[in-house]
Amino acid sequence: MSRDRDYGRRDVLRAGGIVLGGSLVSGSATAADGDGSTTLTLLSYNDVQTAAAEDKNFPRLVTLIEQRRAAADGPVVVVGGGDEVGPHALSPISQWRAPVDVLNEVDPDADVIGNHEFDYGLDPISDVTADSEFPWLATNLVDSDTGEAFDGTESTNIVERGGVSVGIIGLVDEGATFGKTNIDFNEEGLTLEDYTETGPAEAKRLKEEEEVDAVVALAHTGIGDAEALAEADADDDIDVIVVGDDEQFYPPEEVDGSIVSEARARARYLSEIELTIDGGEVTSFDGQLIEVTDDVEKDPTASQIINEYRGEVSLDSPVVETETPLDATFGSNYHRETNYGNVVTDAMRERVDADVAITNAGGIRSDSVYGPGEITGGDIFNTLPFPNTVVSLELTGEELVETLESQVITLESETGQNFGEEVSQQTSGVRFEWVPHEDADELVRDVYVGGEPLDPDETYEVAVNSFIANGGSGYPLEDKVAEDTGELQATTVVNYLEEKDTIAPTVEGRMQRVDRDLPDAAVTVDGNGKVVAQFDAPDDVESVAEDTVAVWTTDGEHLDAEHVAFGEGDETLVVRLDDGDLADTIEDAADGDEVSLNLYAEYESSEYDHVYFERSRLNADVTATVRRRGRGASGRGRAAPPGR
Repeated sequence: MSRDRDYGRRDVLRAGGIVLGGSLVSGSATAADGDGSTTLTLLSYNDVQTAAAEDKNFPRLVTLIEQRRAAADGPVVVVGGGDEVGPHALSPISQWRAPVDVLNEVDPDADVIGNHEFDYGLDPISDVTADSEFPWLATNLVDSDTGEAFDGTESTNIVERGGVSVGIIGLVDEGATFGKTNIDFNEEGLTLEDYTETGPAEAKRLKEEEEVDAVVALAHTGIGDAEALAEADADDDIDVIVVGDDEQFYPPEEVDGSIVSEARARARYLSEIELTIDGGEVTSFDGQLIEVTDDVEKDPTASQIINEYRGEVSLDSPVVETETPLDATFGSNYHRETNYGNVVTDAMRERVDADVAITNAGGIRSDSVYGPGEITGGDIFNTLPFPNTVVSLELTGEELVETLESQVITLESETGQNFGEEVSQQTSGVRFEWVPHEDADELVRDVYVGGEPLDPDETYEVAVNSFIANGGSGYPLEDKVAEDTGELQATTVVNYLEEKDTIAPTVEGRMQRVDRDLPDAAVTVDGNGKVVAQFDAPDDVESVAEDTVAVWTTDGEHLDAEHVAFGEGDETLVVRLDDGDLADTIEDAADGDEVSLNLYAEYESSEYDHVYFERSRLNADVTATVRRRGRGASGRGRAAPPGR
């Protein structure tokens, strides 16, 4: 199953740490050990995910853990922050077994059940834990009847080592359970307790009844909720919060009396925290994130495990040659159209001969760029690692718009304020504008299917993956009649690419972000001279980025502006295009035709403070009247009354 939210696509650098020479990141440091104290080293990782199927960083992480164990001056505890067993390219073949086999070599003291541990369903959790030689914790996800940890999991684990006692708990939040799985936990007899209540209460019990020296909370919640946990822990019983889920770069930092750390994701970093234990409590700490570099040798056993699984499915066989880099990064696929998203959805649409194809941004993994050059089957399965199949269903035009709107995150929302406005999907066969603001009349508008305006009452064939067909990622599709091909989404893409010698996918303007509207305009195009359009600019426009101004057709062709005029203090935006080039861009139009065009321009806004995007974006609807027989005349567009 694909998951909707993993924020590892953000390159978040915390103020508490600076990369030194590409290898070390130092966190907060405090006083040296006191007399009679013990230094406990806590090593942690989180969100291994796609790294589990690659003979790259994961085996190096295993080696690095052993190196830091050996270098420690005192007892060592190793823990994970969840999302270790999926998704990865071997998921359809080995399920959880490849990462669990490697983690057994690490011999951690505990891990926490995260949303991707549920990738194979609820019942297989007991199989995951049975194959693991270490405990999986679920302190606040409990059996509704007994209040105890559900089958296969444990509530806590107490580690006695080097004269120090450490209590470990595992916490999840609603976003990492109900928000990212298709499991109805209530119906399955499980209750999700409030982590901000259960966490501090269990930490207090461990300290008072079990007399542990330190409490470590494995919180698969993301940094924001981990900080809320620290704040809720009024008595400061939780000493360390090891975070997973949002995959941030967060060196160890003190937050409201707890030490919080997250080691990004995909085995790229190891968190190391040295705790000074004195008199039965933590008195100080020193922490860092250590980068897993190519200089770290691979653990041979871990490499052997991964390569044996890879050999079963020929993941290293070449599929196609790409002339352009394929963008499978989280940041791009959540926020905008990508060329790799186009490849995936084009393959899905062709597979079932659909009008439209949609896939969720969270289903495209690895957070990497592939090519230019050879693309292997392993690359495709690494980016589409879930056991999702391609599904065909029928939607009316109105339902299609509702489906597209379900993924738009506005700038003003809580998520938008943290990570920027998002469109959160990739599409094929459909073009539309999305307006990421709470006050927008429509979040999705100007929708075209196959180059024709969408008909709200028309029925369209739509290809999706099985996860979103079942309502995953908030898509309103679970009650729709669907036909499942039974073919893995990754297999569909591989088959699609194997039919081609080379590919060079581009961004085609399928999903256009719009913050503000310009007035509509009308121009005449005769192939001679210049076409000039003039617009009254909105009040918040401070400057316009000239190299971003372009006119787009409804079938994805575009023409960059030849000249743009908007100076400081101006209220009018003037755009000039070459008439001959514009005529070539709409060459299929006949004499007398009126062609719908869209002008887009990025600008500095005095109102919008974007988180992800560099600038705001303007849009104008432009009607071009074609005069194929005209000679020597140029068209001039005058600003018309606002069309919206």
